[in-house]
Amino acid sequence: MPLGPLEHDRAYGELDQVVGAHLGRLARDEEALTAYLRHTWRTRPWALAVAGRQLRECAASGGDRADIPVPDVGLPDDEIRPWLLALAERVEQSVTTGQAPPPATPRTHWEWHARFPELAQFLGCWFSQAMPAEFENHDAALRDYLAGTHPDLVAALAGELHELLALPLGETDHAVAVTELGMEVAPPAPYTPSGWLATVAVRLMAPEAERRDRGR
Repeated sequence: MPLGPLEHDRAYGELDQVVGAHLGRLARDEEALTAYLRHTWRTRPWALAVAGRQLRECAASGGDRADIPVPDVGLPDDEIRPWLLALAERVEQSVTTGQAPPPATPRTHWEWHARFPELAQFLGCWFSQAMPAEFENHDAALRDYLAGTHPDLVAALAGELHELLALPLGETDHAVAVTELGMEVAPPAPYTPSGWLATVAVRLMAPEAERRDRGR
């Protein structure tokens, strides 16, 4: 019988994060686990112990794919349990030794979204390949976002934009970043990805003024 949302989160909530970090990657991919550890140490270090426990409990129950959304990591069903145990050991070792991966720019699709969730929502929803059919131009899409988004979320987006722009990234890296975060259209001419993000960050500083202007 499928678990309800509350029961699922109690049993597998953090496990979902660990295995989700491997989506689109192979089981032995060190980068996937490193990305999970790096981000979780930075934001929710207490969750690592929960992850280790849930990984072991799931492995003890057989690691049934019907219970948890284990992504395709290139393993047959009979190797899922050992993989979960190996993940548990690595996570617990990190907690026991206190050794966290050093800070770094996101390396995986999961890490980009975990670190910049509001930016991923903004780019993926307003600047997908459907944007040209829905909006006249990039500015119209931005105005629509500002008109319908709570100020707290706008502030969160502004913070994430400033954090991204402060990272030591080249223009090619910025292009990778916006693609990973869901942008499927090119920035408006003549802007580069970073240049356009910088203009968006400035616009977000006074969204209430823009709303008042549109209401006149």
